[in-house]
Amino acid sequence: MDAEIVSVGTELLLGQIVDTHAATMARILAECGISCRHRATVGDNLDRVVETLKVALSRADVVVTIGGLGPTADDLTRDAIALAFDDTLEKVPEVEEKLKQFFAQRGITWVESNGRQAMKPTCADLIDNPNGTAPGLVARKNGKTVFALPGPRGEFDPMAYNQVKPMLENLGGGVVIHSRVLRVIGVGESMAEEKIKHLMVSENPTIAPYAQPMEVHLRITAKAPTVFAAEHLIDPVEESIREILGDAVYGTNLTTLEMAVKDLLSERGETISTAESMTGGGLSARLSSVPGSSDVFKGGVVTYTIEAKNLLLEGADDPQLNDPVSPEVAKFMAESIRRQLGTTYAISITGNAGPTSDVGQKPVGLVYIGIATEQGTHVEECRFRGIREDICKRAEQTALRLIREAILN
Repeated sequence: MDAEIVSVGTELLLGQIVDTHAATMARILAECGISCRHRATVGDNLDRVVETLKVALSRADVVVTIGGLGPTADDLTRDAIALAFDDTLEKVPEVEEKLKQFFAQRGITWVESNGRQAMKPTCADLIDNPNGTAPGLVARKNGKTVFALPGPRGEFDPMAYNQVKPMLENLGGGVVIHSRVLRVIGVGESMAEEKIKHLMVSENPTIAPYAQPMEVHLRITAKAPTVFAAEHLIDPVEESIREILGDAVYGTNLTTLEMAVKDLLSERGETISTAESMTGGGLSARLSSVPGSSDVFKGGVVTYTIEAKNLLLEGADDPQLNDPVSPEVAKFMAESIRRQLGTTYAISITGNAGPTSDVGQKPVGLVYIGIATEQGTHVEECRFRGIREDICKRAEQTALRLIREAILN
């Protein structure tokens, strides 16, 4: 069974709000064993909404609309559903009376446009909305089903999970679509795909690689009667991928690289500290954001200028440290903070994130990352592309990858 999601609202097309509801509904559909093949966003124009719905109904068994159920003239979803189904609207008197009582209890003047929320296509049933005034609806005709949900989050989420999801589960016929994501670092998307391509011929589970900033995610998706059965199909595939990619697989699903680093340090009873220039504390923020990080992360400094390095780090009067973007400075920063805080490891980052070359004419994107350990200090020279924010994030991600490799080795 196939589904399509149609989000309605000009504000979405103008970029004034981000459509997170469609992602939520896509996950719900997968959990119900229904494949979401397309997503569409359309503005508040009746003809265009009707056209979008007709196209969706021509290729999907189930269509879920989001938004456009309020009382104003630009709330057109119920009208569009009726037209797309070649149906007519009818008013539900008991719902209109309930709405009038709602407004009266709150001392709000009733206007006739509020009565639009009591309208529905004749082929539809209303879905109660205990958190708002606009009911949802489920319309059925010619073997097709359309669900219409309100846009406000406080109304959408409860209706989607509590009322619509059980109906979707019945339509899904007792099948779930369940995924597990393996997170890979240090191996590019094309190389990862090349290494596991013989596993990607499977139709159930399927494997799909997709690139993320400085890492690769491998999504393993199985269709089965239950989540437990789907997990049983996924397990051997994950095992095969881990055998091939080894330590490059650092986590699953929502595991972040900083979580993986924290867990490794916790297992070994080891600690870490940071000294940052270009990233302005971004790496420290990522490490300290992990629950339980105080057991392993002892602190860090942001030495954004030469003066800060002189004040906060020991031995910064060395003449060779006058060039802030250099391997010597990265080495000094990592060794100094490790010595001062007495940690097992230390990471330093210094570089030029742009948008222009610095006073030393160091090119934008040139970054040095220092990793200090009991065995010595290694400095990695990196050249990143992108805007200032991208360069900083890539430097942080690379620093975490390098420290993870140092811990594992």
